[in-house]
Amino acid sequence: MSVATVELSFSALPAHVRTARLVAAAVARRSGVDEAVLDEVRLAVGEACSRAVHLHRRHCPERPVQVTLIDDVEAFRVIVTDEAPSTDAVDGPDLPGLDDLARSADLDLDTVPPGVGLAVITSLVDDVSVEPADRPDGNGLVVRMSWPTSA
Repeated sequence: MSVATVELSFSALPAHVRTARLVAAAVARRSGVDEAVLDEVRLAVGEACSRAVHLHRRHCPERPVQVTLIDDVEAFRVIVTDEAPSTDAVDGPDLPGLDDLARSADLDLDTVPPGVGLAVITSLVDDVSVEPADRPDGNGLVVRMSWPTSA
């Protein structure tokens, strides 16, 4: 079986995050990801793309967000790459825990601290890595996620 790849490149607009989630779920389903896990795929891809869109809008609105969806024999893989300055790309040390956030009944989603998206992703995805992008200017972050397939 050959590896199938879908590449998305979209402008840093929040409306495009929904499209990326829908495409990721469709490719994940076709790849053989268990139906019970598809909501996790949608949420994790949405969080990674929302984070990248937010950083691009702030630092490099003219640059597109890159998403690569890979359907291989063993897993469905998603790679979300941003081009934001590295000083703003990684969580700060004072990030509150998800338990603290969950206990906060009056949490305003517009004031969620930076980095919570990455914390959500790591709580949803067993196989995830976050690493600096391989760019000459040193900017960007790559979020890699994968889910097992039954195909």
